[in-house]
Amino acid sequence: MSGILAGLRVVELGQVLAGPFAGAILADLGATVLKVEKPDGGDDARQMGRPFRHDAALLFHDFNRGKSSVTLDLKSPEGIEALHVLLRDADILLHNLRAGVPEALGIGAEAVCARHPRLVYCAISAFGEFGPLQGRPGYEPLLQAYCGLSSITGAPDGPPVRMGASVVDQGTGMWAVIGMLAALRRREQTGRGGVVAASLFETAVLWAGQKLSEYVNEGREPQRHASGHPAFVPYQAFDTADGPLLICCGNDRLFQKLCGQLGRPDWPADPRFATNRARLAHQAELLPLIAAILAEGKRADWLARFTGAGVPCAPINSIAELAEDEQLAASGMIQTVPGEDFALVGMPLSFDGDRPRIARGAPRLGQE
Repeated sequence: MSGILAGLRVVELGQVLAGPFAGAILADLGATVLKVEKPDGGDDARQMGRPFRHDAALLFHDFNRGKSSVTLDLKSPEGIEALHVLLRDADILLHNLRAGVPEALGIGAEAVCARHPRLVYCAISAFGEFGPLQGRPGYEPLLQAYCGLSSITGAPDGPPVRMGASVVDQGTGMWAVIGMLAALRRREQTGRGGVVAASLFETAVLWAGQKLSEYVNEGREPQRHASGHPAFVPYQAFDTADGPLLICCGNDRLFQKLCGQLGRPDWPADPRFATNRARLAHQAELLPLIAAILAEGKRADWLARFTGAGVPCAPINSIAELAEDEQLAASGMIQTVPGEDFALVGMPLSFDGDRPRIARGAPRLGQE
């Protein structure tokens, strides 16, 4: 598939994750992305982990594939002027510099947009444009903690837990891309660019949005449910004789099917278990009964039975198991990087049946 964003020119001043991830999305979609890096070492992500290829960490390759690199000293007038030269033909300037730094360098939104009125200026920050924390730096685990995500993750009797994936950083990169594309659509109508702002804080608040809405509107503090769900029973992980699996019965019909496979067709007639609301009230009685039955059989056998009966279920795979999964292989999500001897995870969407391909690997420092 030819790049759907071919012809779009992006200048990225990105560090580590949220900004570079947004740039990588645009590059995978066909945009020309020029990554501007500091001369002394470039993006810090190059050193975040052991050397993988070309003396850069695997993290850097993940989030900077498909880009070119140029080094500029933005603390010098010459470097700033060189940046403006790049922006003459650019459609987007994307950065996740710390709040206040662009203005100190003379490349804040107002100054840049005055000089390049058709430019879409996208700024990613930790805490956003407003409020007492607007200038504070922030990182993935800090925002997960600050915005309550850690407090709702983990076992009921365990400590708050950080989510294993960088959902805040990567989610912010995604929102930034949505905003930039929307601003480009508006430019088609008005002829002018504008300023797009996204932040880790706002993304984390949105991910906590359902729980926050419950508290704001009903005064309910959320509880941790491990793999379970506050509104459905059974809807969680169970151990089998040789591995864990997840069962999701989102209604009474599915529970009836589950009971048939567990050899307990009497449960749906039991007033304690007949309806989801009854099961919620009596889950302390029901869940150990289900667990005892499942522990007697092998996971593959249970999965075959449940799948055949239409009971939603899945193995709880390790990453190693996922890597060998037939569905993953069929999806084409793992892509060999052109010109390299390794593979990365591709874009999770397709156009007319074609998944965007990774065009090339991450650049070496200063490699155009």
